[in-house]
Amino acid sequence: MAKISKKVCVRFAPSPTGFLHIGGLRTALFNWLFVKKNKGKFILRIEDTDRERIVSGAVENIIEALKWYGLDFDEEPVFQSKRLEIYKKKAHELVKRGKAYYCFCSEKRLEEQRKLQVVNKQAPKYDGHCRTLCEDEVKNKMASHQTHIIRLKVPEEGSTEFDDVVYGHITVENKNIDDQVLLKSDGYPTYHLANVVDDYEEGITHVIRAEEWLPSTPKHTLLYQAFGWPMPKFVHLPMVLGIDRSKLSKRHGAISALEYKKRGYLPEAVLNFIALLGWNPKTNQEIFTREELVKEFNLDKINKASAIFDLEKLDWLNGYYIRKLDLDKLTDLCSEYIDDKKVKKDYLKKIVVLFRERMRQLSEIKELASFFFEEKLKYNPEILVPSKIDKDFTLTILTLTADFVREIKEDDFEAKKLKLLFEQFIQKNSFNNNIVLWPLRVAITGKEASPGVFEVMEVLGKDVILTRVGEALNNLKKI
Repeated sequence: MAKISKKVCVRFAPSPTGFLHIGGLRTALFNWLFVKKNKGKFILRIEDTDRERIVSGAVENIIEALKWYGLDFDEEPVFQSKRLEIYKKKAHELVKRGKAYYCFCSEKRLEEQRKLQVVNKQAPKYDGHCRTLCEDEVKNKMASHQTHIIRLKVPEEGSTEFDDVVYGHITVENKNIDDQVLLKSDGYPTYHLANVVDDYEEGITHVIRAEEWLPSTPKHTLLYQAFGWPMPKFVHLPMVLGIDRSKLSKRHGAISALEYKKRGYLPEAVLNFIALLGWNPKTNQEIFTREELVKEFNLDKINKASAIFDLEKLDWLNGYYIRKLDLDKLTDLCSEYIDDKKVKKDYLKKIVVLFRERMRQLSEIKELASFFFEEKLKYNPEILVPSKIDKDFTLTILTLTADFVREIKEDDFEAKKLKLLFEQFIQKNSFNNNIVLWPLRVAITGKEASPGVFEVMEVLGKDVILTRVGEALNNLKKI
């Protein structure tokens, strides 16, 4: 009896052979959007049968990442390692039905066969050596406990066909399909067997996965046919390439899904970004809320062409979402990147206001605002001197500026009032803005570029300003 239900049911099925990466996150997102749009069921399945390649902590990483991005799944995760007996039973069932067979070939023989195929420029494929063993030969080998596996008996003639929502109707000649291994000698299933059995038993209606699995789909189609099961709809997502159109890697900014959290990206920004990797809303809209993505998402809008991972665009999107954040929440998030945990929130909030327009990653606050937390600034005192001005004149200007700041009342230490007072000071002495404000900016920040000098002065306060200008004068006298 068919187990594929009318209600939409999808699964995200990562292997814990590594931490969740950005490509896997996109697959999870597309499954999640589709199931939310159709009010269906979303299953998380951990495909952990490749025991030798499992990475410690990978399962926890996958689950934590999905939760941080808000991609909630129904029920508890399914672990394939807990379903081994089911896969064994199904593999042996196919043998009894003549759809699969026992293979006793040694690794040495298989390796020699592969080498010969390479020499003859043939595609690597099992030669069917054990496919025609008679029943008595199989019984004798089994009785002597010879190591064996189970392979699918792929038809030697004809073709295998299936439909893909993105890539259309696909036909593959059976002569080009290998007699794939279904059950390994250690009793563990291969990806192909476990994948198909689970998809059927879980009632999966749509298999939404990366394009890399497209070549495996003929094998899965044959398995569905061998079991006599109806097939789900296949949806293979286009590849994600780097900006140079090469395979996506860390040098393109492709890091693990949770690493984006550490670097100061917001989940809303990352999801907005990856939603547009291979999916085209057919409009000029680039900013989408989660609710808008669910509303607009449609499998028919998935592209065949490879998507391009543009880190600059992600940074732009993240900057947009940072600016949209409530100031209190933004301050709390930024506090995680400030080493001094004793900094009061009200003080940090004033600092965050100065940088929120230029931040593209939350982590940037540490470097951008570093001068607010340093007792002594470290910089080359030569940069205190404005262009076309000499050292001695700069010393004079800084000395006059320090004297002027001392006369400013504490109540006037607000950006707007400071701006007005300095305009009067500059005009009275027939200076220009650059002569006065350049060395002042460097003296109080240690940088050649910063937020508005008066806004910085307001946050730092009069005492700190005078201390730093005094240190700047001392440093400048030494060169």
